[in-house]
Amino acid sequence: MALRMAIDKSMGIVSRMYQRSVASQLTQTGLRYEDIVNENEKEVEEALSLADPYTVTARTRRLKRAIDLSFKRKNFMDYAADVEQDTWKKEIYDDVLKIKARDQEYAMLNAHNK
Repeated sequence: MALRMAIDKSMGIVSRMYQRSVASQLTQTGLRYEDIVNENEKEVEEALSLADPYTVTARTRRLKRAIDLSFKRKNFMDYAADVEQDTWKKEIYDDVLKIKARDQEYAMLNAHNK
Protein backbone atom coordinates (compact mmCIF):
# COMPACT_ATOMS: atom_id res chain seq x y z
CA MET A 1 0.00 0.00 0.00
CA ALA A 2 2.78 2.42 0.93
CA LEU A 3 4.70 1.50 -2.21
CA ARG A 4 1.64 2.23 -4.33
CA MET A 5 1.21 5.65 -2.70
CA ALA A 6 4.89 6.48 -3.29
CA ILE A 7 4.66 5.44 -6.93
CA ASP A 8 1.47 7.50 -7.44
CA LYS A 9 3.06 10.54 -5.84
CA SER A 10 6.22 10.28 -7.95
CA MET A 11 4.17 9.73 -11.12
CA GLY A 12 2.14 12.83 -10.30
CA ILE A 13 5.29 14.91 -9.94
CA VAL A 14 6.80 13.56 -13.17
CA SER A 15 3.54 14.04 -15.08
CA ARG A 16 3.29 17.69 -14.00
CA MET A 17 6.89 18.28 -15.12
CA TYR A 18 6.12 16.66 -18.47
CA GLN A 19 2.96 18.74 -18.82
CA ARG A 20 4.89 21.97 -18.23
CA SER A 21 7.51 20.93 -20.77
CA VAL A 22 4.92 20.09 -23.42
CA ALA A 23 2.98 23.28 -22.68
CA SER A 24 6.05 25.45 -23.17
CA GLN A 25 6.79 23.82 -26.54
CA LEU A 26 3.17 24.18 -27.68
CA THR A 27 3.07 27.81 -26.57
CA GLN A 28 6.09 28.56 -28.77
CA THR A 29 4.19 27.34 -31.83
CA GLY A 30 0.70 28.50 -30.82
CA LEU A 31 -0.77 25.00 -30.71
CA ARG A 32 -3.07 23.22 -28.28
CA TYR A 33 -2.53 19.70 -27.02
CA GLU A 34 -5.55 18.47 -29.00
CA ASP A 35 -3.95 19.76 -32.19
CA ILE A 36 -1.10 17.26 -31.98
CA VAL A 37 -3.33 14.24 -31.40
CA ASN A 38 -3.15 11.80 -34.32
CA GLU A 39 -6.17 12.56 -36.49
CA ASN A 40 -5.88 9.21 -38.28
CA GLU A 41 -7.09 7.32 -35.21
CA LYS A 42 -10.63 6.13 -35.78
CA GLU A 43 -12.13 7.85 -32.72
CA VAL A 44 -10.38 11.17 -33.33
CA GLU A 45 -11.35 11.14 -36.99
CA GLU A 46 -15.00 10.55 -36.09
CA ALA A 47 -14.92 13.25 -33.40
CA LEU A 48 -13.50 15.74 -35.90
CA SER A 49 -16.18 14.84 -38.43
CA LEU A 50 -18.87 15.48 -35.80
CA ALA A 51 -17.25 18.65 -34.44
CA ASP A 52 -18.37 22.16 -35.15
CA PRO A 53 -16.90 23.45 -38.46
CA TYR A 54 -15.41 26.41 -36.58
CA THR A 55 -13.46 24.02 -34.34
CA VAL A 56 -12.06 22.09 -37.29
CA THR A 57 -11.16 25.29 -39.16
CA ALA A 58 -9.44 26.77 -36.12
CA ARG A 59 -7.48 23.54 -35.60
CA THR A 60 -6.38 23.52 -39.24
CA ARG A 61 -5.30 27.16 -39.07
CA ARG A 62 -3.28 26.58 -35.90
CA LEU A 63 -1.53 23.61 -37.51
CA LYS A 64 -0.72 25.55 -40.68
CA ARG A 65 0.56 28.50 -38.65
CA ALA A 66 2.76 26.17 -36.57
CA ILE A 67 4.20 24.59 -39.71
CA ASP A 68 4.92 28.03 -41.15
CA LEU A 69 6.57 29.24 -37.94
CA SER A 70 8.64 26.09 -37.74
CA PHE A 71 9.79 26.53 -41.34
CA LYS A 72 10.72 30.15 -40.68
CA ARG A 73 12.31 29.20 -37.32
CA LYS A 74 10.22 31.82 -35.56
CA ASN A 75 8.36 31.83 -32.27
CA PHE A 76 4.61 32.49 -32.02
CA MET A 77 5.18 34.85 -29.11
CA ASP A 78 7.25 37.12 -31.38
CA TYR A 79 4.10 37.86 -33.39
CA ALA A 80 1.42 37.75 -30.71
CA ALA A 81 2.98 38.42 -27.33
CA ASP A 82 -0.26 39.63 -25.75
CA VAL A 83 -2.36 36.60 -26.77
CA GLU A 84 -3.56 34.41 -23.91
CA GLN A 85 -3.25 30.78 -24.98
CA ASP A 86 -5.20 27.93 -23.43
CA THR A 87 -2.92 25.01 -24.22
CA TRP A 88 -5.05 22.40 -22.46
CA LYS A 89 -8.47 23.50 -23.72
CA LYS A 90 -10.59 20.47 -24.62
CA GLU A 91 -12.88 20.82 -27.60
CA ILE A 92 -12.97 17.34 -29.11
CA TYR A 93 -11.43 15.17 -26.39
CA ASP A 94 -14.76 14.65 -24.58
CA ASP A 95 -16.27 13.41 -27.83
CA VAL A 96 -13.32 11.07 -28.34
CA LEU A 97 -13.89 9.58 -24.88
CA LYS A 98 -17.60 9.11 -25.62
CA ILE A 99 -16.84 7.41 -28.94
CA LYS A 100 -14.34 5.06 -27.26
CA ALA A 101 -16.89 4.18 -24.56
CA ARG A 102 -19.53 3.56 -27.22
CA ASP A 103 -17.21 1.28 -29.17
CA GLN A 104 -16.30 -0.66 -26.03
CA GLU A 105 -19.96 -1.08 -25.14
CA TYR A 106 -20.73 -2.23 -28.67
CA ALA A 107 -17.90 -4.77 -28.51
CA MET A 108 -19.15 -6.10 -25.16
CA LEU A 109 -22.72 -6.42 -26.40
CA ASN A 110 -21.61 -8.30 -29.50
CA ALA A 111 -19.05 -10.52 -27.75
CA HIS A 112 -21.42 -13.48 -27.94
CA ASN A 113 -21.36 -13.43 -31.77
CA LYS A 114 -17.75 -14.56 -31.94
